[in-house]
Amino acid sequence: MAAKCGEIIAIMEALAPPELAAEWDNVGLMLGSPEAEVRRVLVCLDVTMAVAAEATARGANLIISHHPLFFRPLKSLRFDEARGELVRRLIQDNIMVYSAHTNLDSADLGVSYHLAVKLELEDIQVLLPTRREKYYKLVTFVPEDHEKVVREAITRAGAGWIGNYSDCTFRVAGTGTFRPLAGTRPYIGQEGKVTEVKEYRLETIIPTGRLKEVLQALLQAHPYEEVAYDIYPLANEGPARGIGRLGILPQAVSLEEFALQVKERLGAARVNVVGDRERKVKKVAACGGAGSDVMTTARAAGADVLVTGDLKFHEAQAAAGIGLAVIDAGHFATERIIVPALVTYLEEQLQEREVMVLASQKEQEPWYVL
Repeated sequence: MAAKCGEIIAIMEALAPPELAAEWDNVGLMLGSPEAEVRRVLVCLDVTMAVAAEATARGANLIISHHPLFFRPLKSLRFDEARGELVRRLIQDNIMVYSAHTNLDSADLGVSYHLAVKLELEDIQVLLPTRREKYYKLVTFVPEDHEKVVREAITRAGAGWIGNYSDCTFRVAGTGTFRPLAGTRPYIGQEGKVTEVKEYRLETIIPTGRLKEVLQALLQAHPYEEVAYDIYPLANEGPARGIGRLGILPQAVSLEEFALQVKERLGAARVNVVGDRERKVKKVAACGGAGSDVMTTARAAGADVLVTGDLKFHEAQAAAGIGLAVIDAGHFATERIIVPALVTYLEEQLQEREVMVLASQKEQEPWYVL
């Protein structure tokens, strides 16, 4: 069974809630309809003409990109200009676009997390926390023959995430009683008679930003005409979410040796390095994309070196001035690692659906090194 675009959006937003996005950002469904069926998904960093042509050639009708298709408001959409022609091509080929940008940067398992993993850092933590997740506890009561259906529906919608674990629920068997009154159409039992049903008490947690979607999934999947459920606000906070990651190398190495490791692990054409090549580095800050804004935070956290991209001349001077080594591996190389990670995540979440998830093979660095 194919999945609707809205279902895939729910899966993406369970990973990268929109509320994590910066105020200036634009995330979400850029083009298309949540009700449209999706056959194949193409994952990329940027929606370019090459990527659009690849989606058409490979039969994908949904592109999931990191960088937004529309970043600033459009004043016009001319087909004789590059952006207008791209949009015309997407619409003509019936291709939808969904973008997760700064919300994916700050997500628990987002861009900087996977960059830190790729660099083989240990004891990975958020570098610059911006918020802590709040949760609700959801308790519902489901007849035994529908427990799996309901459980899978609510976890697909974003319930049951605890740290790096998904599908976290608890159930206990019991007996439910009810009397269907006049005019009801009960799934089990007869009008006017008290009915006893073997049910499961099913409970899980929901991030505050996913409450609406989870309840919709619950009501759609539950067989009862009137669904009994309880929602409790929880005082316990979830993990910190925010910008960049901080971790430790298994052993201290020279800055030059680590820079060469970064270049190899990220497949970067080149790396620019700030700092004494012989100095030993062990505590590492990582921020995918353009991360110069976290240099001061990284140094204050005790980082020996920051791995990021898009470092400007005066920013490099500033880093040297505060004693922070920096390895600039480029915007593309420090963010491209999220593409295969997203493919794996979507494949796991859509394994019971007839949806193929593909990584773009056509995007590359916009320049080359001589």
